[in-house]
Amino acid sequence: MASVRAVLVDVDGVLTVSWKPLPGAVEALRAVRDAGLGVVLVTNTTSRSRASIAGSLADAGFPVGAEDILTAPAATAAHLAGARVALLNSGNVAEDLEGVTLVGDDGAETPDVVLLGGAGPEFGYEALNRAFGRLQRGARLVAMHRNLYWRTDDGLQLDAGAFLAGLEAAAGVEAEVTGKPARAFFEAALGRLGVGAHEALMVGDDVEHDVLAAQRLGITGVLVRTGKFLPETLERASGAPHHVLDSFADLPALLGLAQ
Repeated sequence: MASVRAVLVDVDGVLTVSWKPLPGAVEALRAVRDAGLGVVLVTNTTSRSRASIAGSLADAGFPVGAEDILTAPAATAAHLAGARVALLNSGNVAEDLEGVTLVGDDGAETPDVVLLGGAGPEFGYEALNRAFGRLQRGARLVAMHRNLYWRTDDGLQLDAGAFLAGLEAAAGVEAEVTGKPARAFFEAALGRLGVGAHEALMVGDDVEHDVLAAQRLGITGVLVRTGKFLPETLERASGAPHHVLDSFADLPALLGLAQ
């Protein structure tokens, strides 16, 4: 695959599960970097900041820094610069939301936007009903992603997409999505690498939001059978990935790289 100059890589489920490296992932990413290919990690993770993600990955041996990571919160901040935002999210990503004003839950300020991040215990009835009320009063609905579930050491866990669908239906609105599979998110990654879509490859464990979304932009798609991958999801997918690998550890061989 001589035309490939850069690789976009999902993090959770591709390089790690519960922040523990998957077998061969560290060595494979080193091989990609040693070959001189550009790398950007594109993640919908909303529980941790770019600096925190980079620190955990570096501690695990991955050759990455914060400058190599594009997160859904960072992309969201650029999209919502100057807005008053009511955030519903599990985890602290405030440092990656530079340029937006976060509105509290006391009702003292009226938000322009209700923003959903990743799901967790915070997504209880009171919080969701508060968001519903704000949407009824005219706030825009923005979501960092539509993921229905993700994989941890304890198996598949419910994510924000399940709650997002309910809010959309109840409020009669459609959310703007700022992370994957949004076109602008992939374009930002390509811009950071300075390559065209035909020169890039995307590796992910979500066939729709990672792989097929990238392929629609002309990026070569690679699905891995780790993380949230399920055979039945691939069978029901809206298209076929360009490549399917057992894991990220197999990527150097696909690219014809020495390890």
